[in-house]
Amino acid sequence: MTHKTALKHLIFKIISQSAEELQLDCYVIGGFVRDYLLERGDAKDIDVVAVGSGIELAQQVSKNIETNPKVQIFKTYGTAMLRYDDIEVEFVGARKESYRENSRNPVVENGTLQDDQNRRDFTINALALSLNKANFGELLDPFNGIADLDKGIIRTPLDPDITYSDDPLRMMRAIRFATQLNFKIEEQSLKAIADNKDRIKIITKERIVTEINKILDSQKPSIGFLLLEKTGLLDYILPELIALKGIDEVEGQRHKDNFYHTLEVVDNICETTDNLWLRWAALLHDIGKAPTKKFSKKVGWTFHGHEFVGSKMVYKLFKRLKMPLNDKMKFVQKMVLMSSRPIVLATEVTDSAVRRLVFDAGDNVEDLMTLCEADITTKNPKKFKKYHNNFKLVRDKIVEVEERDKVRNFQPPVSGEEIMKTFNLKPSKEIGIIKEAIKEAILEGEIPNEHEAAYQLMLDKGKKLGLSIKDI
Repeated sequence: MTHKTALKHLIFKIISQSAEELQLDCYVIGGFVRDYLLERGDAKDIDVVAVGSGIELAQQVSKNIETNPKVQIFKTYGTAMLRYDDIEVEFVGARKESYRENSRNPVVENGTLQDDQNRRDFTINALALSLNKANFGELLDPFNGIADLDKGIIRTPLDPDITYSDDPLRMMRAIRFATQLNFKIEEQSLKAIADNKDRIKIITKERIVTEINKILDSQKPSIGFLLLEKTGLLDYILPELIALKGIDEVEGQRHKDNFYHTLEVVDNICETTDNLWLRWAALLHDIGKAPTKKFSKKVGWTFHGHEFVGSKMVYKLFKRLKMPLNDKMKFVQKMVLMSSRPIVLATEVTDSAVRRLVFDAGDNVEDLMTLCEADITTKNPKKFKKYHNNFKLVRDKIVEVEERDKVRNFQPPVSGEEIMKTFNLKPSKEIGIIKEAIKEAILEGEIPNEHEAAYQLMLDKGKKLGLSIKDI
């Protein structure tokens, strides 16, 4: 038994004792029970439902723990939470709920355990374990949640049409659980999601993004995005991806379906990185292809400038979804903007091109290479091997150039202050011209990234600009 498992056994005994002292029944319910039965991970969150006051039970439990952990009370929701070691235990009174059409926030009243299980989103989340002395550890499974766990099925306890209409966030949760657990959504439930898809409009963007992030954080996000597309939810959430669907054909020339290609890239990148924002970059790397798609008789289908257009679209998308407009967004923009650079470079790996790549990507060059390798979705084994070998050459050249020329996070060997001092200048355009000339010469390999060579170039460039060296 692990330390954490032992702690859980101990906290359950304390909760049981506390409930008996208050003469009320209580149960562990929801995600902890589901994951415990699936032997999935080591949950840090425990939900306890009391047939009575959850707040009073939390306070009694705190009294019965030697350290008397602080009880956080949320009166609006009738819940309380305490921390036991690194485990969070939330207490709530059993309740029944009713909904209004324009809100997912229910009208709540006290209820029985059965009422509480009825209001749960899925049968696998309605499972409860008794913490009562008389039947401690007994499983209460009114909706055959165990059978659904065994079969890998997501199903609502009550009519799915009502369940999803009442709280449309449950549609996202159904798809998220199907993705995380690799479960199937039961047919009637899947149809109800499609029928109620427009109800997603009453859900806040922040809540939707939380679920999208959890889908992206899973092992195979394509499961979730295919379900979002199938049910019509993706049209409301990420229409930029829907725009990538389909294959056009002109004069016998076709392009690949960029929607399905994108999902392959996302699955690929999930095998090599846990970085959520790099996964977002994979999801959005081709969104500029829909607005830039053109057909030319000479070259066929083109998507000129899709990386630039896509990077601009990232900002609008983040803003619309109320996502953070900070460094994380800028990172995704940068990855989308540069997503084709290593691909072009892989055909001819020159020192100067690699220097420019490292200069522009900076500390994100490794992430960029990871994205580009994930972008290889060809089913032709020879091409697959060739493309990966080409990227290996690029990676090797990056290491070689970086060790020799040190252009990552480039700082000019000659500063603006030194240029001003040398030529007795005040801030002016000439300083920018000289600095740019030094940078270009280093990136092109014309001079080494060293002060002496850069200083000499500064003098030569200054002379051409008609500048006089200050007398020292």
